[in-house]
Amino acid sequence: MRFPVALPIPAKQLLSRIACLSALFIAAVSAQAQVEYVDPTIGNVGILLVPTRPAVYLPNSMVRMYPLRSDAMDDRIHSFPLTISSHRISELFSVMPGDGSPAAYDQETTTPYYYEARLRSSGTVTEFTATERCGYFRFTFPSGKAGLVLANRIAGTLAVDDSKVVEGEERFDGMKAYVYGEFSKPVTSTPHGANNKESLTLAANTGTLEFRYGISFISVEQAKKNLQHEIPSENFEGIKSAAKARWNQTLGRVAVEGGTEAQKRVFYTALYRSSERMINITEDGQYYSGFDHKVHTDSRPFYVDNWLWDTFRALEPLQTILNPEMEADKLQSYVRMYQQSGIMPTFAILTGPYACMNGNHSAPWFADAWFKGVRNFDLPTAYEGIRKRSLETTLLPWRLGPKTSLDDFYAQHGYMPALRPGETETVTQVHPFEKRQPVPVTLGNSFDDWAIAQLARELKKPGDESLFLKRAGNYRNLFRADKSLMWPKDDAGNWIEPMDPKFGGGMGGRDFYDENNAYTYTWDVAHDYAGLVSLMGGTQKAEANLDQLFREPLGRSKYEFQAKFPDSTSMVGQFSMGNEPSFAIPYIYDRLGAPWKTQERVRMLLDAFFTDTLQGIPGDEDGGGMSAFVVFSMMGFYPVTPTVPTYDIASPVFEKTTIHLQNGKDFVIVAKGASKRNKYVQAIQLNGKPLDHVWFQHADLTQGGTLELTMGESPNAELGAKPETFPPSSMDVHPESYR
Repeated sequence: MRFPVALPIPAKQLLSRIACLSALFIAAVSAQAQVEYVDPTIGNVGILLVPTRPAVYLPNSMVRMYPLRSDAMDDRIHSFPLTISSHRISELFSVMPGDGSPAAYDQETTTPYYYEARLRSSGTVTEFTATERCGYFRFTFPSGKAGLVLANRIAGTLAVDDSKVVEGEERFDGMKAYVYGEFSKPVTSTPHGANNKESLTLAANTGTLEFRYGISFISVEQAKKNLQHEIPSENFEGIKSAAKARWNQTLGRVAVEGGTEAQKRVFYTALYRSSERMINITEDGQYYSGFDHKVHTDSRPFYVDNWLWDTFRALEPLQTILNPEMEADKLQSYVRMYQQSGIMPTFAILTGPYACMNGNHSAPWFADAWFKGVRNFDLPTAYEGIRKRSLETTLLPWRLGPKTSLDDFYAQHGYMPALRPGETETVTQVHPFEKRQPVPVTLGNSFDDWAIAQLARELKKPGDESLFLKRAGNYRNLFRADKSLMWPKDDAGNWIEPMDPKFGGGMGGRDFYDENNAYTYTWDVAHDYAGLVSLMGGTQKAEANLDQLFREPLGRSKYEFQAKFPDSTSMVGQFSMGNEPSFAIPYIYDRLGAPWKTQERVRMLLDAFFTDTLQGIPGDEDGGGMSAFVVFSMMGFYPVTPTVPTYDIASPVFEKTTIHLQNGKDFVIVAKGASKRNKYVQAIQLNGKPLDHVWFQHADLTQGGTLELTMGESPNAELGAKPETFPPSSMDVHPESYR
């Protein structure tokens, strides 16, 4: 059964509904999660790459706002965008108290639902809260004279009408955003124009000025309707309270007990970050699609803004548990994108398919959801799109388009060929900086094609199943046995030499790998760890190799290494906690008969790199991509192989975690005695039945029940040590067997 599409409703009615829902929810939840645990400043100073932002938004909603500055150490705010087009991309419109110049600030308050800051020189206070398609600013001017600058961030027009109404458009990346806003008091405006964009200097004789506005990607008229639906009158405190209630409802889907206050802040902040994307851009049953540049009417919501290279590993599996009905709508949105553009996207941003990273990772996303029981999407059309993406378009990184000679080579020989050092590129479609990335391209598409094979079996396409299973074994072609590493080959089948597996490749390391080196990518075979272990010479040798990954020195200074691999931050030996392909690696010990090492490693990584501080994110937090790893790992389990509906058990941080499922049932994880010292699992029971293995099925979770772990301070080396108890790890696994 599907709930009807949520359309905009008046604020008063919204408040009433949220109040009722919150009351029911609080009554049903013994340990209600509070939004006060969320600290949006965690990670606001990046270790090397882009920091997180203290963003205000409702879950999966169009309007997202944060103060524009370089990071939290920047003592000046440059302006406040009215929204953004995608996570960290293209801020749209802006407003700034005073004359529009950057201003030093103080006394900042950041929450998911409310923002406040005071400008130091003038004492002006800026406050903000939001609904799904609207924003609400409140400015307080100690001088009693209001002054603002409203501007286009990129290019467009703005105008004030009737002294209290502003209308405008922002042109960006081939499409437009529209704004309709209302001031609480009459304003005088002075327009300024330059470089195809407008700014308005606004003034009013008042000490407090409120600005309510609607955003639309359809028209100014629709932006006005959005405002009338969601904030029809001045009611800042009411909208703020409704937003807070919405967040408590969302975060309350997972209730934790035990652990430290700092661990709860890390956990709920990660859950908040995991609730940003995808965003629903449906407005009154319509949406503008950047995939065919048309306005569509649809009975289902349309979601955009997903970077699947980052999110298919943990974020989407997390939302499949928490919001399976929304997940179906997101997947159907991808189907619509394919129908509208002719290509199944990976990075599906607001403006259309974006050529970024590598792989065909919509395949494991569709397959993972399907085998976990999410079925309300058009699988045959989805299959058509992902099959076409694998066989008929280029696999080259950062490119979208038809096949090239390199793709024909891949189809015939089963690997992407590498150039030798100093060899000139001859294929014009290869990105000049990102290069061929032959190892991650081969490994990533091997996994993606395996996921396609599983869907082919579901759709009773035996020819396709055989084809894609054969392609799923392509990763073997780049395993170099004498090095026990994944290694690039040239088009003659020879290993590239000389090549430093820690540092190989040209500028940025993209000649052979992408954001990581050979040590990380050797383990990027989630669909066939059993096959990888066999290539390494057996379980004992594979375990030694995995141990060595965490011990292997960089081989050069940190500044040299990070200059080439800035994404590979927070290193433990050659293991990079700061980048997504590493997420599953600590869990591989479960497939080697040493689950206690998974428990030890995961706890160490959480304690070392995920803290409640400005630098508490170890890498590039791509809109929930990394935060979902934290949510899963702190709860004590992880989806190691998307497509296979099972989870590996690790070491829960909390003594009790309750997941309130959308079907009304609860899945409870009890970790008796869990603490910093008691990190090792001694025994496992599922619904009172002892388990001798360290994994469980998705159906165990969705049916509700209790997973009970007895924790201790010393490893239980016998638990999960026998090969017959290992999690599903082979390319021969049929996911439907684990439903």
